[in-house]
Amino acid sequence: MRTISSVLGSLARVVSTSLMLLFAVTTLHAQDVKEGEKIFKSKCTSCHAIDRKVVGPALKGIPETKDEAWLIKWIRNSQALIASGDAEAVKIFEEYNKSVMTSFTDLSDDQIKSVLAYITDASKEKPKDGPGGTAAAKDDNASMFMILGLIAVVILAVVVIVVLNRVIRTLENVIAKNQEAIAAQEEPEDSQRFVKFAKAFVKNKKLVGFTVLMLVALLAVGGWKTMWNVGVHEGYKPVQPIKFSHQIHAGVNKIECQYCHGGAFKSKNASIPSANVCMNCHNTVTASEHYNGDISPEIAKIYRALDWNPETRTYGNNPKPIQWVRIHNLPDFAYFNHSQHVVVAGVECQTCHGPIQNMEEVYQYSPLTMKWCVDCHKKTDIKSDNKYYEDLIKAHERIKKGEKMTAAMIGGLECGKCHY
Repeated sequence: MRTISSVLGSLARVVSTSLMLLFAVTTLHAQDVKEGEKIFKSKCTSCHAIDRKVVGPALKGIPETKDEAWLIKWIRNSQALIASGDAEAVKIFEEYNKSVMTSFTDLSDDQIKSVLAYITDASKEKPKDGPGGTAAAKDDNASMFMILGLIAVVILAVVVIVVLNRVIRTLENVIAKNQEAIAAQEEPEDSQRFVKFAKAFVKNKKLVGFTVLMLVALLAVGGWKTMWNVGVHEGYKPVQPIKFSHQIHAGVNKIECQYCHGGAFKSKNASIPSANVCMNCHNTVTASEHYNGDISPEIAKIYRALDWNPETRTYGNNPKPIQWVRIHNLPDFAYFNHSQHVVVAGVECQTCHGPIQNMEEVYQYSPLTMKWCVDCHKKTDIKSDNKYYEDLIKAHERIKKGEKMTAAMIGGLECGKCHY
């Protein structure tokens, strides 16, 4: 068996090495285009796409219609070229409402030429298979001899693997038959032992009673735990209509929770932000550098909800609400006020919601049961250095002096005192 395994491993390594050599040969010629594609996606896709207008113009065919030396100057520092009085540069600057293009003084001439090579390559019409024509063969510089040799190695490996597989199956069948024969001889002895044990167990009334009692206790404990957790949704993680990542926004980009959930500071509810809040950033941030120059599918969902056209940068007349799925949901008889905890007590969002800045998809981190809340109230110190407690202290001082105090003077007219 070890010899067979080593042969199979050697064959796999031969096939893998052959494929790697073929891949290296076929990709050697595209180094400049690949470098240009990498630079383009990291620096250019926020404003440009190959075949459509974003913030700047579509770049399809630009390297063929413009002088390469002029393009290198424009890409490196367009403002310097405009300041020099270049007529073409001034014309483009005026045409796009004097929008300033980012300068790329860190790029060398060769790197800019690689970007232009990528734009030229990406601008080419890709031939399609079908009745109308055949796909163009790739110029992979691989000789026919290498291809035929690789095919021969693969076929030989497949034949050897099939033959060895049949030998292994035959050996396994022989071993299995021998094991069945041994088991058939031992079965009567094992069955007799079980029968003797069962008879002895039934005759022992105390042991039977103890076993029944243990089963009842086990079922009672399991039933109690099940009923105790009814309505507790700890770990609940529904699928949302848009894959919003708190890890990217709150973790990587360090956006404050209250930027989107402003209600946590001033009301009972933390509130869900409207899509217009999203557009404060995603009006220009499209994450196209991660999607080959196209708008991120998740950001595109925001545009569709607002009926926003990124090409014309205008809103339509058919907006639709985003159907978010609620995660944290307290019973109707429970009153919880975010502002009381966040502003007065200074409780961090992570205390209840967990490491939200690390969550790719949000889930309910805490059980949110009465016991959980009570335990927190028992161990949390009061932060008296805030206006809420200062007003209470002033109220007590006035009562001690015998001054008149009404419920309205200590917040009795607030809506939340009576209405949820």
